[in-house]
Amino acid sequence: MKPFTICPATTEHLPYVDAVVQAIADASRAKGTGLALRSHDYVRSKIEEGKAVIALFKEEFAGFCYIESWEHSRYVATSGLIVQPQFRGHGLAMAIKKAAFHLARQKFPGAKLFGLTTSLAVMKINSELGFTPVTFTELTTDQEFWKGCETCQYFDVLQRSGNKNCLCTGMIFDPSPKTKWKRKKSSSLSLAALTPPMQ
Repeated sequence: MKPFTICPATTEHLPYVDAVVQAIADASRAKGTGLALRSHDYVRSKIEEGKAVIALFKEEFAGFCYIESWEHSRYVATSGLIVQPQFRGHGLAMAIKKAAFHLARQKFPGAKLFGLTTSLAVMKINSELGFTPVTFTELTTDQEFWKGCETCQYFDVLQRSGNKNCLCTGMIFDPSPKTKWKRKKSSSLSLAALTPPMQ
């Protein structure tokens, strides 16, 4: 893999906000991609709150993902996974998603983690992390979360179903001891292991 730096985003990464917003907008317009648009202020707030992961190749923006909490932090979504086209094919999406997963577990250890995606690659990554496919009824009922889907090109499908299904697949990770989730070696990486030095 190329020498990427993958780390929790901090205020020093605020100059990359416009690049993140543009990358999400470009991906959202791609055929067959269900990805909600996010504003400059929204992405900025996630970085300032310490709820985002950024990937850089030297000083060039390479990828991003953020986390959101719902229902008094009972549910946490890892969302907006994006990798710039020129950096795909190096395992970067997997590394970013794992870093976001560990960040979410650190900040909200008792929460159920979930996500919505139309991407088979993301589904495979989520499965490796211990997520399982679920119906939308098992996800958060917080209307603010579903309102965030309004800028997705498939929002009309979601509306017609009464938020019960869409083209996205819902996946959830439940940390409860009642669940029989077995940690895989690949999902036990620490954030430090995902942050090679800049070159």
